[in-house]
Amino acid sequence: MKKTVLVAIVIGVAVVAVLVYSAMFTVRQSEQALVLQFGNPVRVERDPGLKFKVPFLQNVEFYDKRILDLDPPTQEVLVADQKRINVDAFARYRIVDPLRFRQRAVTDANFRQIFGGRLNSVIRTEVAKVALADLLSDNRDDIMQKINRQLQEQAPDFGVELVDVRIGRTDLPEAAIQAVYNRMRSARIAEAAQLRAQGEEQRARIQAEADRERTVIIADATRTAQGLKGIGDAERIRTLNEAYGRDPAFFDFYRSLEAYGALGGDGSTMVLRPDSDFFRFFLSQEGAPLTAAPGAETRAAQAPR
Repeated sequence: MKKTVLVAIVIGVAVVAVLVYSAMFTVRQSEQALVLQFGNPVRVERDPGLKFKVPFLQNVEFYDKRILDLDPPTQEVLVADQKRINVDAFARYRIVDPLRFRQRAVTDANFRQIFGGRLNSVIRTEVAKVALADLLSDNRDDIMQKINRQLQEQAPDFGVELVDVRIGRTDLPEAAIQAVYNRMRSARIAEAAQLRAQGEEQRARIQAEADRERTVIIADATRTAQGLKGIGDAERIRTLNEAYGRDPAFFDFYRSLEAYGALGGDGSTMVLRPDSDFFRFFLSQEGAPLTAAPGAETRAAQAPR
């Protein structure tokens, strides 16, 4: 009898322990709990600590109280100036009403899919109203404020608080990038050709101006040289005339020496009689003319050396 009572007590303690364990649950600092009874919400536990529920009749679902991220897939958007761009947007949200969240979204994955679609829809609508240049300028802040207002109005329907929405990156599609690159390349090639043409035109103008100045300088120098040469020749003739007037014999001697020096200057040979008048200074210091023999003739011939 005592043994049976002891077994019953142990079983009772075990049952009570199981019931107590099943009735307790812990809410952490970063969590909030939704207590359900047969699938129907009963209450929300937001404060951390040890909590209790009806064992076996009630169950608990936990939801994060921290700021969560929503990063839908990148989408291609047609902007106002008919250019296609890839827009990568993201949002940050916090679950403030677990009951409402469960009623509308059921699960976190389902919420990400639904609200992510709405996020992309609002961004696509607002971005399509502006040009690409506005999206890349200071007007981007105004666009983001409009997107934020629209999504913040929709967020309470899901029991969430929208913390922030941003467009992380805006890129052109690969085909558009290649087309833009080709246009930029063509523009740079045309600009380079224009600069080369302008440089060639400037070079030709400078060269023509330099050639003209060169021709003018050479003409002026030639004219000056001819004038100076004429003055020199006149001075030379005047000096020679004065010398001839002062000493005709010395002048004849000087002119004969010049003639002797000119012999063979052009690579030819002159053949004359040795007693000709041309060589009178060779045989006489005074240069007296020589008496030619009867019938003597002067022959001159030129023959190559």
